[in-house]
Amino acid sequence: MRLHLITVGEPKLTYARAGWEEYEKRLRRYHRVQVTRVSGKTQALESDAVRRAAGRAPLVLLDPRGRQFTSESLSAYLDAQAVGGVGELAFAIGGPEGHTDELRAGAHLLWSLGQLTLPHDLAMVVLAEALYRASTISAGEPYHRA
Repeated sequence: MRLHLITVGEPKLTYARAGWEEYEKRLRRYHRVQVTRVSGKTQALESDAVRRAAGRAPLVLLDPRGRQFTSESLSAYLDAQAVGGVGELAFAIGGPEGHTDELRAGAHLLWSLGQLTLPHDLAMVVLAEALYRASTISAGEPYHRA
């Protein structure tokens, strides 16, 4: 399956850039990965850019109102999408104001990383690591130890 990671901007902090690069590289062992960085001067323009970048792929928005996953349930979700014939999923992290209501309404899924508010840079690293961890679970590899 192809995973399309869409972010508003890129990680600015050194630790976040290193973490993102590391987990993106690891994730490529399991999936075809595309990264798209979008920008916009307003929340509406950012959301429009995310929608355009996702194209026809089912869009999973990172949003505090969304569903929370365990690592195992995220693995099962990704597996179910692949078995169901979904060839690509687009995951999007919004800007400081988040996604517009219109974009959220049209999303395939809203995914919450938890109840904590995370800085954008850290959320990017958590997204990449969570997808990597879920992929290793699906592959039966020992990275994840419950």
